[in-house]
Amino acid sequence: MLRHFVQARWCLRFTRRDQLEAWQKKNLADYFKRILPRASYYANLKLGHPEQIPFMDKAKMMAEFAARNTANITKEEAQTLALQAEQSRDFSPILLHPTLGELTVGLSSGTSGHRGLFLVSREERLRWAGILLAKTLPTALLKQIIFFWRRPLSIAFFLRANSNLYNTLSSRRIDFGFYDLVQGVDAYTEKLNQQQPHALVAPPTVLKRLAELRMKGVLNIQPQHILSVAEVLEPDDKQLIEAAFARTPHQIYQATEGFLAYTCERGNLHLNEAQIYFEKDWLDETRFQPVITDFSRTTQIIARYKLNDILQIKKTPCACGRAETTIAAIEGRADQILQLPSLETGNAIPIFPDILRRAMMMVNPALDEYRIEQKNMQWTIDLPNHENQSEQQQSVREALTRLCTQFQVQLPQLSFGNWQPVPLGTKRRRIICEESIQCMP
Repeated sequence: MLRHFVQARWCLRFTRRDQLEAWQKKNLADYFKRILPRASYYANLKLGHPEQIPFMDKAKMMAEFAARNTANITKEEAQTLALQAEQSRDFSPILLHPTLGELTVGLSSGTSGHRGLFLVSREERLRWAGILLAKTLPTALLKQIIFFWRRPLSIAFFLRANSNLYNTLSSRRIDFGFYDLVQGVDAYTEKLNQQQPHALVAPPTVLKRLAELRMKGVLNIQPQHILSVAEVLEPDDKQLIEAAFARTPHQIYQATEGFLAYTCERGNLHLNEAQIYFEKDWLDETRFQPVITDFSRTTQIIARYKLNDILQIKKTPCACGRAETTIAAIEGRADQILQLPSLETGNAIPIFPDILRRAMMMVNPALDEYRIEQKNMQWTIDLPNHENQSEQQQSVREALTRLCTQFQVQLPQLSFGNWQPVPLGTKRRRIICEESIQCMP
């Protein structure tokens, strides 16, 4: 892990784009030659560049799981172990492979309703831990690890499920505390107050609840570093978390498919291009869906894997000097793009999540929870109970009418319902397209 930490922190900090691309080209060539042919799906393909590899996604990965990993582990083997861990809440069991050794299996949280599997070797776990610490730890917290006379670095980690992958972070100089979201958040206040973590890692919905407990005086912790994971960090949540802890939360863009992006010391999100090659499927001038080839993965092949996420690129370079692409925002998933017919042509016009969030924020900055669901030309907007509920609904109706006028699209049929909180550990989805309109762009 130390070797990977040193390499990622200091050796692979590229300040020139041509140097980064040369590094990627070298590693991709090695990956095509040595790693891909070990998986039966790729064994007979002619490989020399990512564009020669067929696209893949979660459905294809799951359908051909054994053929797309170098250990030839079947989906049934991996899924059985992962589900047993989910049910028992004991995430330590592993699969033993005759040549690759210990293999860790995990399940994704299944935002889209389809849960994915990940498979990593012990060496990959150590690499992931080293890279994660190198990319996310501020210098002040690094000193907690290096200087033995200081208290070990204390991390409080909230997620729906633990994994051997995450426990790789634990060591004599890192006190790693996992908090199981199945038990809720409020039940852990005493444990958190005792741990007094230096770093707090959790989904935004959990960070928001911890911020509320902090502001009520129930939670008495002052983390020096806050990392938001697993969900989109929305502006209203970010402001509340920052107000409660006097720290700006940073984002980690981590998925089943890999460690995709990190926040630099200037507060900007960068793609992890030192380990992953990103192709961009452009949706408009600034938004794209990433297609990734992770040349650091040697067990489960992630090659030309199209993610269902929407990223917004930042065109100005980051002041930190890194050559890795800067991301302005992780907007959400592709199925959060709503569509309405153009008044002029009738063609489908995309309404991106960020545009809808801004419209809802203009209704009332205090409107911090809602859900918008599209089914063809019917939009259902769920709002929290309010003393002036009819006025609030009318304000939302007027805001969406203005939005449709701005984009010159047909106003959908609007109906309103009561917003219900999602259980902790379930990813929050404020905007969702269940059924798009019946016309082609």
